Amino acid sequence: MKNQLVNHPHLRALVRLTFGNAASLCYLALVLAAAVFVTVDTLFVSHDDASFAGVWLFLLAAPTVFVFFVGSSLAGAESGGPAWFMYLALVVSVLVQSLALGWFARLLRRGGGARSAHPQGV
Repeated sequence: MKNQLVNHPHLRALVRLTFGNAASLCYLALVLAAAVFVTVDTLFVSHDDASFAGVWLFLLAAPTVFVFFVGSSLAGAESGGPAWFMYLALVVSVLVQSLALGWFARLLRRGGGARSAHPQGV
């Protein structure tokens, strides 16, 4: 059963779109760099006031992360819900956006050579 799941063509296509192209990898590298920055800033830098370093992660995960937050507030959770939900929403949002970038990059590659820039008859 496990081997069938790994060899499933739709799952492989999703993984390839999410992690197997330059646009998605650049986006994931940017998110990883921001996560490292937030971690270092949180753990090793002392601040008199609160740091806004975590805002960068939310900006990189926007707009899908806000869909999760609106959904959690509609479900009755106050101020975004528990901390585990916030982290899960960030991870899922980043993966969804990486998949969307991969799909868009594939769409541009396939559609670029098929159509002419000039209308028919011109």
